Amino acid sequence: MSYYFHQSKKGHVGKQSVVAETKRIEIIDALRGFSLVGIVFAHMLENFVGGPIPPETVEGMTPGIIDQMASGLVDFLFRGKFFALFSFLFGLSFFIQMDNAHQKGNRFEMRFLWRLVLLLAIGYVHSLFYRGDILTIYAVCGIFLIPFYRVKSKWVMAVLALLFLGLGRFIVFTATKGDPLFVDNPLMPDSAAARHYFDLLKNGTLLDVFQANALDGHLTKMEFQFGLFSRGYLTFGFFLMGLLAGRSGLFKNYQERSSIIKKSWVIGTIMFAVSLVGLVAVFANLGPDVAFDNWLAMIGLTFYDLMNIGMTVIIIAVFIMLYKNSKSKKFLERFIPYGRMALTNYVAQSVIGTAIFYGWGLGYLTNIRSSLVLLLAILLVAVQVWLSNWWLNRFYYGPLEWLWRSATFFKWYPMKRK
Repeated sequence: MSYYFHQSKKGHVGKQSVVAETKRIEIIDALRGFSLVGIVFAHMLENFVGGPIPPETVEGMTPGIIDQMASGLVDFLFRGKFFALFSFLFGLSFFIQMDNAHQKGNRFEMRFLWRLVLLLAIGYVHSLFYRGDILTIYAVCGIFLIPFYRVKSKWVMAVLALLFLGLGRFIVFTATKGDPLFVDNPLMPDSAAARHYFDLLKNGTLLDVFQANALDGHLTKMEFQFGLFSRGYLTFGFFLMGLLAGRSGLFKNYQERSSIIKKSWVIGTIMFAVSLVGLVAVFANLGPDVAFDNWLAMIGLTFYDLMNIGMTVIIIAVFIMLYKNSKSKKFLERFIPYGRMALTNYVAQSVIGTAIFYGWGLGYLTNIRSSLVLLLAILLVAVQVWLSNWWLNRFYYGPLEWLWRSATFFKWYPMKRK
């Protein structure tokens, strides 16, 4: 998920690697940290359920207009966009690691594969707490990313386009006619499975949650990722998009790439607007009780994905524009340490969030109104940003970053700064 660095002096996140690697591109760390903000906002507003919430339980979350606005704002700005941004950055970091090794005459393929195995292990432990874990999906999809490093950009772009246009979903629907692939019940809020899982989170012990997530949680996640909702295919598409961004040198030379940044903003805006119109038209035709058992619904889901893709492109372009401005850059640089500890912070968000909402912790599942949950999310981000800066002033790596790196290279890297 990242590459590594050395901090040259206390109070300033430094420039050189402990092992004399290419220095980090700080805008990437800042963008990664910013993506974590959107992820925790989305997860907190869904109370870390990691799936559909039974409709009769939602009233406690949005009792007033302010709560409905808070929930709607997070849905519009963050849900479905910041996982995409995180995935884009994973693909970008893959390219940087591979390219750095290639520039030194080394091969990194097997080392990256081993990193994915380690990420799978970290992700599995994380998924026991929160079944919405994305690390296990990254580990699996990342395997297929390796051969694309040597594929020509035009073919990478072609595969990316097919994935974004819903090819995976259309193949699955053709084969299944809308039936689930991995689970017995569809992923709908009013399903028996959704109610059972919600009750378990509400009233179960930590061991109950672990047992539910150990296998069944992964099957449910696989259904969401590789069934009709096709999140996994989009994730891989964003991996490829990050790979192409790395090849273009967009972030390495972002100060000189005003033209492509503006074009990206225009393309993203057009994609968002057209897809939004298509989405509204399709679901207006389908009516309030949507059944995902017809081709029109599949097209509607694809419009929804394209709308989120367009918004993600806009976010990336606007972020780079703001980072080029000296005043706004000072604020965005605060996310650099947060992004450098992305793995640790991502896992910590889930442990803290589930402890707040699940029955084994404080038990506030759907009992806190959304406006207050949003404030809690802002507080959590603020604390994590501060802690990340504090930590990296004293240590070279975040705890999980250090563990991942040391296990990758089979050596204990120095942790504490002298």
